[in-house]
Amino acid sequence: MNKDIEKALNLRKNNQWKESNQLLLELCKVKPFDSFLNYQVAWSFDILGEEDKAILFYEKAIELGLDEEYLEDAYLGMGSTYRTLGNYNKSKVVFEKAIHQFPQNNALKVFYSMTLFNLGRHDISMEILLQVLSATSNDTDIQSFKKAILFYSDKLDKIW
Repeated sequence: MNKDIEKALNLRKNNQWKESNQLLLELCKVKPFDSFLNYQVAWSFDILGEEDKAILFYEKAIELGLDEEYLEDAYLGMGSTYRTLGNYNKSKVVFEKAIHQFPQNNALKVFYSMTLFNLGRHDISMEILLQVLSATSNDTDIQSFKKAILFYSDKLDKIW
């Protein structure tokens, strides 16, 4: 990683988000086809609350062939950004592709469940959340009822 990118990322770590964003944008003008830079610019716009500007950079970073090391987070950022902009169907498509590619990533599943909630798919949204909760929680109370939670996860509307 070159010194300028490192400087921009350090600015971000130090909560100097605007300065980091400006430097990343300058670097991206010099290297517009650098997938990593496009990803970092997208992330910097997200931090600034400028999701409408972030989305184009997420898309470009992924299209350019972003390294798998960063791809999971880029999908999460792009899917979440689409969701916050109200583009729920695009968000759904991004998360489904990402979950297919990275099935072990529970954060993708949780953010996907938020999108499904926004699409009115409360049943599937809750099912995913309950499954992730059961699989990842170390809480002894949750674990003691894990079998029941999983059993009911796809039967929430069923009346016995």
